Amino acid sequence: MANLTQPLREEHQELLPHIEAIRQAADAIGNAPLSELRSQIDAVYDFLARHLLPHAQAEEAALYPVVGKVMGAPEATDTMRRDHVAVGRLIDELGLIRSNTSGSTLTAVQIKDLRRVMYGLYTLVKVHFTKEEEVYLPILDTRLTSDEARRLFEDMERAAHEAKSALVH
Repeated sequence: MANLTQPLREEHQELLPHIEAIRQAADAIGNAPLSELRSQIDAVYDFLARHLLPHAQAEEAALYPVVGKVMGAPEATDTMRRDHVAVGRLIDELGLIRSNTSGSTLTAVQIKDLRRVMYGLYTLVKVHFTKEEEVYLPILDTRLTSDEARRLFEDMERAAHEAKSALVH
């Protein structure tokens, strides 16, 4: 039997190379030419702000209420929501660091802060996805009907579209 949550698993698979790019950019800090590093950081920031945050907002709007309902505990996803808050704060911090690194070199403090933020983002997002895939999705696979799963993913798609549309305005 196929997993009812396969669409979310596939979306995660599509996002994983971008998540790995966060680690690769972090690894490049202090090793790659600054112009190359800036390009990597810009790509990471764009992914996080324009793709990952709307994904997180869709989860909060559509996925987590369903998880809470099938588990009989609406607060069951509170820790996941907290992950989203922490990711958002790190993305904001990354944006601030980006705007303050216009010179021809990075200071030791900038290097340290950039590494901390990038490795923090990588680890937090990677663990967050693992928790969803290893804890929540198996529960949904066993407790949702195919119609409920279809509605869930339609709701997630709509919520992600709304979140992305809000970025433009």
